[in-house]
Amino acid sequence: MKIAVITGASSGMGREFALQLPQAEAFDELWVIARRAEALEALKPLVPCPVRVVCLDLLNPASFRQYEALLAREKPEVSVLVNCAGFGRFGRYDEIPLEDCMNMIDLNCKALVAMTQLTLPYMGRGSKIVELDSLSAFQPVPYINVYGSTKAFVLSYSRALNRELKPRGIRVMAVSPGWVKTEFFGHATVTNPKAVTYYNVLYEARDVVKTAVHHLYHTKKDLSIHGAPVRWQVRGVKLLPHRLVMEIWMKQQKHDKED
Repeated sequence: MKIAVITGASSGMGREFALQLPQAEAFDELWVIARRAEALEALKPLVPCPVRVVCLDLLNPASFRQYEALLAREKPEVSVLVNCAGFGRFGRYDEIPLEDCMNMIDLNCKALVAMTQLTLPYMGRGSKIVELDSLSAFQPVPYINVYGSTKAFVLSYSRALNRELKPRGIRVMAVSPGWVKTEFFGHATVTNPKAVTYYNVLYEARDVVKTAVHHLYHTKKDLSIHGAPVRWQVRGVKLLPHRLVMEIWMKQQKHDKED
């Protein structure tokens, strides 16, 4: 049984991958993973292959044991794994609860690694892994400091793992979007709605995923970036001192007068 596994599939980028991946490759089954069963069930009439709803909270370590047991029982051929589960919080270091900071690290980093490690034994030559990253991976980002740091981890992990898996013929690609219109903002702004107020470009999730799917199937890239402004920003932050990059960010967000 050839399948694709998508975490964070109940909304945003994960949902778009669930809708678009079956257009690029035929699967016997699509495994969609998230906490919200109703949102996952809603995908069934929209996807041209059978959808298996797997309700898991990836902040709960027991979820990994459940997923591992499911893989052992079904013994699928995992053709594609997409890790989209994650969240962020905006705010100054003392405005974001410690629990939220720890949960960002647990979900954005530790859960992503766990899902990848558990799935790899069921992946063969030609299989693909997509790790959802962020533009914030390329620079330190005040007022998003923990979230941005988790994404820096994802970028480094994905690129290094891609190199390690070359002998097995398995490809790993990070997807690093800029600002995308998803539920992310509703969760991120609860700590401080004024911490981040300037968004230079807002992209649609379907367009970002369309680019990612194209890169996944028609290029050898280990990094997918949608939109010329985002690509230019990535190039810029590689050349400029991070101290200057952070000053520009602070001015954009109107924090430039703060100590």
